[in-house]
Amino acid sequence: MTASPSETFPPSKSAHASEYARYRAISMSAVTTAIIGIISIPAILFSKLLFLPFMGLIIGTYSMLQLKRRSDELKGIHTAKIGLLMCTSILITGTVYSSYVYATEVPEGFFRISFTELQPNEGSPLPIPESALSLDGERIFVKGYVHPAVTRRKGIKQFVLVPDMGTCCFGGQPKLTDMIEVTLKDPLRVNYSLSQVKLAGTFKVSPIKKNVSGLDGVYYQLDAEYAR
Repeated sequence: MTASPSETFPPSKSAHASEYARYRAISMSAVTTAIIGIISIPAILFSKLLFLPFMGLIIGTYSMLQLKRRSDELKGIHTAKIGLLMCTSILITGTVYSSYVYATEVPEGFFRISFTELQPNEGSPLPIPESALSLDGERIFVKGYVHPAVTRRKGIKQFVLVPDMGTCCFGGQPKLTDMIEVTLKDPLRVNYSLSQVKLAGTFKVSPIKKNVSGLDGVYYQLDAEYAR
């Protein structure tokens, strides 16, 4: 009787390796890196999401080290490499784009301020700090969110600007120094949304609180001639 090929020749090393590979588990950290790489794509345009590709870099690096140490148990090195490449590219591109936007977003003739400069000094009896008082009458650029205490959702001329999504999205009473009453010059208008608003105009500071509908009041006002 003639022996069959399988009985005559032992399985090759490549056949053993192929059979063995089927029993190795896929590295979950490699898969996670690839998933983070995909969901990080919007971070190219939105700097607040840049933590995602950074996190992907950390997980991807850990995954590569793990795959090298446990190559006999785990597979997925190509998946990890793709995820790492995506996260690295997105982090670099997003950082460069955000830096460019930051450097060019302030209109000519204005200077940037933040809500941090408007907060009272600890232990001071004054409701507003000297740094804020010194800004009275200055032409400033500031970013923030439209507080939901508005009477309409589109074509808004006057609203209160707040610094973060918490007070913007959930309403409530922000700190007095976390509010700027904005009046847009014609024909400027904004629509209510959860997106950040960029404004430039003449800043006004009053040590006497001004009443605002639906809120406790404001110390700061902005006559805006630029809105984006």
